[in-house]
Amino acid sequence: MPERKAMSRVLSLLALVALEIAGMAMAAEPERFSIITNGVDVGSLQVAREGARVSVSYRVDDNGRGPKLDERIEMGADGVPVRWNIQGRASSGAPVREQFALRGNRASWRAVGDHGEARVSRSQLYLASDTSPYALGLYIEALSKTKPMTLPGWPAGEVRAQRMRDVEVAGATATVWALWGLDLQPSLVLTDERKRFIGVLDTDRLVLPSSWRAHAARWQALAAQLDAELLREMGTRLVHRWNTPVHLRNVRVLDPRDGTLTQPTTVITFNGTITGVRADATPAAGDIVIDGEGGVVVPGLFDMHGHVTAWQGLLYLASGVTTVRDMGGDNDALARLATQYRDAELPGPRLQLAGFIEGRSEFSSQGGFVVDSLDAAIGATRWYADHGYGQLKLYNSMRPEWIGSVAADAHRLGMRVSGHVPAFMTSREAILAGYDEVTHLNQLLLSLMIEPRKDDTRTPFRFTALGERTGRLDLQSTAFRELVELMRTRGTVLDPTVAILSHMMLSRPGRATPVTKPWLDHLPGPLARRGRTAFLDVPPAHDAAYRASEQRLLLVMRTLHENGIQLLPGTDYHPGFMLVSELETWQRAGIEPEDILRLATIECARYLKLEQQLGTIERGKRADLLLVDGDPTRDIGALRRLRLVMKEGSVVVPETIYAGLQVKPFIEGARIPR
Repeated sequence: MPERKAMSRVLSLLALVALEIAGMAMAAEPERFSIITNGVDVGSLQVAREGARVSVSYRVDDNGRGPKLDERIEMGADGVPVRWNIQGRASSGAPVREQFALRGNRASWRAVGDHGEARVSRSQLYLASDTSPYALGLYIEALSKTKPMTLPGWPAGEVRAQRMRDVEVAGATATVWALWGLDLQPSLVLTDERKRFIGVLDTDRLVLPSSWRAHAARWQALAAQLDAELLREMGTRLVHRWNTPVHLRNVRVLDPRDGTLTQPTTVITFNGTITGVRADATPAAGDIVIDGEGGVVVPGLFDMHGHVTAWQGLLYLASGVTTVRDMGGDNDALARLATQYRDAELPGPRLQLAGFIEGRSEFSSQGGFVVDSLDAAIGATRWYADHGYGQLKLYNSMRPEWIGSVAADAHRLGMRVSGHVPAFMTSREAILAGYDEVTHLNQLLLSLMIEPRKDDTRTPFRFTALGERTGRLDLQSTAFRELVELMRTRGTVLDPTVAILSHMMLSRPGRATPVTKPWLDHLPGPLARRGRTAFLDVPPAHDAAYRASEQRLLLVMRTLHENGIQLLPGTDYHPGFMLVSELETWQRAGIEPEDILRLATIECARYLKLEQQLGTIERGKRADLLLVDGDPTRDIGALRRLRLVMKEGSVVVPETIYAGLQVKPFIEGARIPR
């Protein structure tokens, strides 16, 4: 019945817009599309197509960031692009310059991150590095002329189209496709009956004809429904559950409280709970036995800074992350997703939600509540408290004079207060006003290096200033030492996300960084290629300053740790893959592996008040654990070599998850009884 009702809503929606579909096909003027996040327009896409020539203008401005691209494309007679020129800026301001040409069977391309020339067949499809959503429609057009709908891509990768749903309305056909191979999840692309682009369906950011934007919520609901269909199918194949005890034998168990490993033993779980850790365990007839082959069992990891969407659940599990703190998004979508993960309707980690509150301005981030008064901020705070949230996350455009009142009300209601330091406020002032936790290391440090009453940190300036000035930050200065002492005495916590900041400082065209190098070439080809473009536009004359700033960030991390400031491991980038990079960056900073493992497990559990359920491998706790090939007490990078992950007794093998998402596995998985 729910599926029939959902289909009825989809049919009704398409009936409303069917005439517009037909009209678009005949339109002589450029097609105009809206880019929509959380119900708010954050950009535009304009496409002019005359014969074989296509012109595209793509603009996004969300939270002071977003790509700005212009494209000129020429299509071949077989529906494959033969010329492609892309100019503009990537999301954080790095330049985009990409040219591609196909002449006969010779292809050449040049982008900011790579270039090359190759002899290709007409069945190969060029996959642009930085492009607009309209490219997805071009790929569908090309794939629709092949059987099966799969083409090798180049310079790397393979792309495949899967027809999800056709609906015939008033003589027009709207088709939803799942396009695989470009990213770590399929793109849901909407086309007309000629296989021409109509839009992109996504639970986070929609691309729709501007005349359809009033129906955005319905299209977003359809995106969630289709994502769930695909994920349920994958979960059925990839997640193993048993109604009998599971014996994970021949393993050593990490106690993260002191960094010690047991002698070889067996971990026993039943119905999602750890029921024993003992060397003399003897399985009964019918019990499930898995040989750990001498590996190390580690408690499930925490990522304390995510922005979670449905498809990320598999990536988190494959990386050993069984608990994620989401730091702000669409409230309704996150509540639904948290329930789906909790009830094992979809595969993913348990979610802890932070209530996002942003002030209204031209730079507002569109998530949670965007407020224009103190009363509205207090109202949002109470809504989050009533819905069981454990903390708030305040954002860049909040008015500094509101912070004390909001924090006081949140504390009265039993919630922690965290977030970015609002523009024109110092981190010291935010802590004194009631912040229990600062989000991002740059947010903590910026006010020590800028003119906080003048410089606007709601723009990419918060990244460029970090790169250009942190290398000169004096850690013996009175201002820095007083800030550290204030955090120590008040128990203020830091969610540093230092790996993504390190990557920003070091990324240059054509190169991986120490943060991404261990996993970049494991990603689908187009995504790995894009990972070698610059994150920021760093002039050559500033290269040394950015590198010095990255080193100073590491020194700050070690200084904070040595002064007893609790650090929370979070990523804010590339779910799953990035957490081990975050922990490796801590190790590069000089923090010992045993401290890192403690902070990433039992200390996170304690911070979230879950230490009675999670964080260690003990009888009575939830069965969240990872089987590691190697010794993470010596090398944190061993956490990438996972042979098995268990979340509340449900087992996944990372190797098979990665294979399903076109990711090259890091190691062979454990043998799981069928």
